[in-house]
Amino acid sequence: MQGSFYPKVFSREGIDLVAPDPKDQDYIHDKYMNELVPGTFLPETRENLLAIVDRLKDKIDIDGIILAGTELPLILRDETHNGIPFLDTMKIHAEAAVAEMLR
Repeated sequence: MQGSFYPKVFSREGIDLVAPDPKDQDYIHDKYMNELVPGTFLPETRENLLAIVDRLKDKIDIDGIILAGTELPLILRDETHNGIPFLDTMKIHAEAAVAEMLR
């Protein structure tokens, strides 16, 4: 959420990225490193992550959520939430790699 890779790439296409507020970023980082990476997927963590999505939608009217961590699609396993699509970067990169190999 703090890196420049995604903002640089998306800005070239005229797409603005927004990050959750610092409190939510801290929550996501804590849960990612201390639960998801070790393999713990708690229902209350999923509910809280979806609440962050809802807050972003209500506050900024976002068009999608980038799931840039490999464990995030495992806990946010749906493709959408309340009409907000989840963009699974691992899946997107894998599909692009396969498509490139098959060209």
